[in-house]
Amino acid sequence: MNRVPRVLVVEDEQDIAVLIKHALERSGDAHVDVVGSGDTALRAVADQAPDLVILDLNLPVLSGIEVCRLLRARPETAGLPIIILTARTSEADRVAGLDLGADDYVTKPFSLRELSARVRAVLRRRKAGPGREVAGTYEGVHLRADFDGVAIAVDGIPVRLTRREFELLKFLVENKSRVLSRDRLLERVWGYEHFVETRSVDVHVGRLRSKLGAAGSQIETVVGLGYRFVD
Repeated sequence: MNRVPRVLVVEDEQDIAVLIKHALERSGDAHVDVVGSGDTALRAVADQAPDLVILDLNLPVLSGIEVCRLLRARPETAGLPIIILTARTSEADRVAGLDLGADDYVTKPFSLRELSARVRAVLRRRKAGPGREVAGTYEGVHLRADFDGVAIAVDGIPVRLTRREFELLKFLVENKSRVLSRDRLLERVWGYEHFVETRSVDVHVGRLRSKLGAAGSQIETVVGLGYRFVD
């Protein structure tokens, strides 16, 4: 039998945490552990790393921002999927959450059905693993991407990408010269068809271009349609 994924919910509002736990466990999507502060979250991850973390930002002791930053900074948890859950709804806050390396961002109040869909999508991507759809390497004037080895370099200098940025680049390269709509990217890279703002795609493409430096211009914006990777 397949192992049931473990999800760690980091939420200091007990009623919300209980609702999330009930929703995910009732559907059979995951086994859920709950902690109520940032410091206990770090200890829980260190004791037994979960398959995914649902992380509130407004936490006692250590904020969710700091927890996310620390998890991303540690090699053993750098690739741990994180869904940020927060009452902060401004675009600046959403962008800040994505900039931290979070895989997704859900604002309160939220639909339990929507959250469950996002959890399933992230867990599917984790199970599939990076580099599965694209074999071998891509070599251009500036960019060298070893998708099997999960290694990206620009002008010979290694570039560190988040899981989402890597998957985005991989899918764009796989479909080189084809225009990919934001909805298509959401479906294939994010893993779900509904509930997600296309702004998430724009934010990640912008960050990916910036990290790729001289190779960033190979990701073209096709106005009104989406994005395209070119040689």
